[in-house]
Amino acid sequence: MAENWRSRIITEGIQRTPNRAMLRAVGFGDEDFNKPIVGVASAYSTITPCNMGIATLASRAEAGIRAAGGMPQLFGTITVSDGISMGTEGMKYSLVSRDVIADSIETACNAQSMDGVLAIGGCDKNMPGAMIAMARMNIPAIFVYGGTIKPGHWQGQDLTVVSAFEAVGQFSAGKMDEATLHAIEHHACPGAGSCGGMFTANTMSSAFEAMGMSLMYSSTMAAEDEEKADSTELAGKVLVEAIRKDIRPRDIITRKSIENALSVIMAIGGSTNAVLHFLAIAHSAEVPLTIDDFETIRQRVPVLCDLKPSGQYVTTDLHRAGGIPQVMKMLLNAGLLHGDCLTITGETIAERLRDVPDRPDPNQEVIRPLERPLYATGHLTILKGNLATEGAVAKLSGVKHPQITGPARVFDSEEACLEAILSGKINPGDVIVIRYEGPVGGPGMREMLAPTSAIIGAGLGDSVGLITDGRFSGGTYGMVVGHVAPEAAVGGTIALVEEGDLITIDAQRRLLQLNVSEEELAARRAKWQPPAPRYTRGVLAKYTKLVSSSSLGAVTDRFV
Repeated sequence: MAENWRSRIITEGIQRTPNRAMLRAVGFGDEDFNKPIVGVASAYSTITPCNMGIATLASRAEAGIRAAGGMPQLFGTITVSDGISMGTEGMKYSLVSRDVIADSIETACNAQSMDGVLAIGGCDKNMPGAMIAMARMNIPAIFVYGGTIKPGHWQGQDLTVVSAFEAVGQFSAGKMDEATLHAIEHHACPGAGSCGGMFTANTMSSAFEAMGMSLMYSSTMAAEDEEKADSTELAGKVLVEAIRKDIRPRDIITRKSIENALSVIMAIGGSTNAVLHFLAIAHSAEVPLTIDDFETIRQRVPVLCDLKPSGQYVTTDLHRAGGIPQVMKMLLNAGLLHGDCLTITGETIAERLRDVPDRPDPNQEVIRPLERPLYATGHLTILKGNLATEGAVAKLSGVKHPQITGPARVFDSEEACLEAILSGKINPGDVIVIRYEGPVGGPGMREMLAPTSAIIGAGLGDSVGLITDGRFSGGTYGMVVGHVAPEAAVGGTIALVEEGDLITIDAQRRLLQLNVSEEELAARRAKWQPPAPRYTRGVLAKYTKLVSSSSLGAVTDRFV
């Protein structure tokens, strides 16, 4: 098969003279029209530190593609800074941006008949957005992570942006003075790169490495280190070779490779958002995957890495300890990874891990040995019950008391809840309910990092539960349950909860239960009316009409 198997439609023949004329204007010469045209989808922006170093990486990717005999074509896609929009109306656009990114990459690549695509992303939704597009189009593709931020430092502590969120709660509870709050703000984010703990960005980059769609070791590199730029240039060369070998995303993104990714997510203590994003990626790749499959993986894979938000270390520490390949080699040796899965290099997972040590360095504590895990089973569990008949997602790492039954404190928005926490109106034993924040009701399923961090900062993390039909940041920990489905806006039971109702969260029994009789619930349901749409124009209005349940990945192309 010709290397320019797709792009030849716009470069060959007399009738394509105008097409070639335009390509000459952007740098093509006579000898270039037979080369594969490779898209470089850059999420560069100065909106967020996560993405501000990507322009340099895009240039290195172009250099790698040219050196390998391809013709790069650079184009941009968007990003939303979750950390900056957090706690505001703007956060409703965060999950929406995942689908906008996917649609924009698909649009550019297919409109221009590109032979392959290298996507570079930093902030949380760049990664699943790019992978959804790659799985849809099924043209040779590789993902390059923009890199993690290095930790901030203050008074002997490693800081991340979550440190700043938690400081707000500590200050509001009278446990921190204003000077300390100010100092943490100044030191939490020292430069370029995505949030430094095992939050959503680093979770998804690690999972893509495990799945074989990114180069090994690349997912934990710091954005500002030279090895990240070198790895990006190598990725461009590897992609051109994949085009020659006709290695496509759906050769790599299989049921077995997704299981590998989920196993690594459990082992590293990754974000709850991985559940939402991998359901969507699997849907795009036409790979069967359900929310219950996450529970199956959880029960067999231990948590091996002691990483923030609930642990001690940051992602650069994980990189120094051997990175994702070290974790993968341990899982492979334990029979918890499929070694025969293909990677973008053309080698299998087992072949790529051949030279990785069987055990981590005993002089570090970031990666625990299998016989001494942080937790014996995975940390992301799927709860069900009358409050979540389709399922909900809980994160158990850092939770001292995995069961709570307490009175409901009901809020119909994140803002109302945060105000109550900061003003001291939440008591130990309460179960907070934040609803009408789901994919349809929000719309956009906002992350609840501001209220959950305020709870931790106020010292209530071990004594208060929180459930929501919205999402949580990868930086969240505590007795919190998100992705409750069906959501309130479509008449899920969470819409029927009243102040003071007793709610049980029992992670050990995987139960999320409203302790109200069926007769009473039926009476409440008969009175319930769906709220009017919050948006009637623009992207959020379109999203509301198209988006599926969170239990299906909140995808926007399931019903069209």
